[in-house]
Amino acid sequence: MGILDNPDEYYMREALREARAAAAADEVPIGAVVVCGDRIIGRGHNQTELLHDVTAHAEMLALTAAEEALGAKYLGDCTLYVTVEPCPMCAGAIGWTQLGRLVYGAADPKRGFTLLTGPVLHPKTAVEGGLLADECEQLMKEFFKNKR
Repeated sequence: MGILDNPDEYYMREALREARAAAAADEVPIGAVVVCGDRIIGRGHNQTELLHDVTAHAEMLALTAAEEALGAKYLGDCTLYVTVEPCPMCAGAIGWTQLGRLVYGAADPKRGFTLLTGPVLHPKTAVEGGLLADECEQLMKEFFKNKR
């Protein structure tokens, strides 16, 4: 499948590639990419174990890489693709970046930001959930099944 066939699916598959890299490193398999102008400018996957840092989530690492690539802290013209619904910490960071669009795969009914009652994201951030949700969710299920 080429990027022109379905750009959202293409970029979510890139996020899934990052999630698989996390799983291979025995990290919770969540991956993220930031896209601006039809180009990936930031990538990340969970590295909390490697870095001994509870904030080293895929989204945080991808946002930081994107900000560095742009030389700016605001990402209003960018889209973040992440395999699992962001947690409240990551949603807060997404809000501060004034991200233009957030696309996530699987919902996180236990720790996702949509559980919060107040707004977290920037008011102009468009949010879409459920892209390749089954594939994203299956990766998480397999990881935790192997942990038990």
